[in-house]
Amino acid sequence: MKPSPVTLKQLAQALGLSVSTVSRALRGRPEIAPATQQAVRQLAQQLDYQPNQLAQSLVHSATKTLGVVVPDLGYHFYAAVLYSIEQAAAQAGYSVLVAQSHESQALEAAGVQNLLRAQVEGLLVALARDTTDYAHLHRLIERQVPLVFFDRHADGLPATAVVVDNQAAACQATQHLLASGRRRIAFLAGPPTLHLSNQRLAGYHQALAQAGLPPPPGYVRHVDYTAQTASREALALWQLPHPPDALLTVSDRVAYPAMHALRRAGARIPEQVALVSFNNEPACEYMTPSLSSVAQPLAQIGQAAVALLLAQIKAPKPTLPQRVVLATELVVRASSGGEMG
Repeated sequence: MKPSPVTLKQLAQALGLSVSTVSRALRGRPEIAPATQQAVRQLAQQLDYQPNQLAQSLVHSATKTLGVVVPDLGYHFYAAVLYSIEQAAAQAGYSVLVAQSHESQALEAAGVQNLLRAQVEGLLVALARDTTDYAHLHRLIERQVPLVFFDRHADGLPATAVVVDNQAAACQATQHLLASGRRRIAFLAGPPTLHLSNQRLAGYHQALAQAGLPPPPGYVRHVDYTAQTASREALALWQLPHPPDALLTVSDRVAYPAMHALRRAGARIPEQVALVSFNNEPACEYMTPSLSSVAQPLAQIGQAAVALLLAQIKAPKPTLPQRVVLATELVVRASSGGEMG
């Protein structure tokens, strides 16, 4: 179902004013009393009115454009998923506009608004690391803007999402480390506010609990995905009186600096400490030692997200939220005692 933008006429009717008065008030014309201007602007903000001349045309015509909001295209994961999104959209006759949040809630909200002003017919969103207030996303849902989350989402939002089973994947990765004889397994998690990281943390705890091995105090560390914090926390773990003999990291971008810091500190990988990560970026194969990592179905994520969004756009009435959960695969390499090379 296509979004139905709030119109000047609706604002005018709600305020008991003429359309021309509302239009002039929004433009700050001096002939409109300041109190009237303030009332108009407050209601426009409350109803999420988008002041562009072509917004109303969306009710009657299609732009054949989809909007995508991603945290950072410098992440291989998002660049690869975007590639599959663009392919799937092109096959359906759609083009794609992209906004990057750079892990900022403010930039994410601004990106959503800019894409709506560009008259996209629907949005594909992966939440920023810093997003904790979902007001801008609740407005999309209230306005029935077609919306699909992928990878990062929030459980409290009644919207369609394409995800992997992060808890099961982390449980499997931890079980792999346990099966290789590791017993002091630590976890470098993402920010506590990030749902995806918390799911992986739950899988880590699940595997340890099943093995009767609660993690020692201080074995779970939260990082913000920067190399500095990943290196610092990995070193802090290694310097504990009883350092871990294995390390699970929330993503490859955390694993790379963590591995580098551990090796500089004299740790032998995997003899003294094994590593397993998430995302299976191409560089994993070429690290020394090569990095074990959980692979996600990147092409399927993009294809499924586009298919679900187009179904919403073309539906004659609002559709119920769906949750599509895709499978992962643990790729075992030298960092956790797999095949060397």
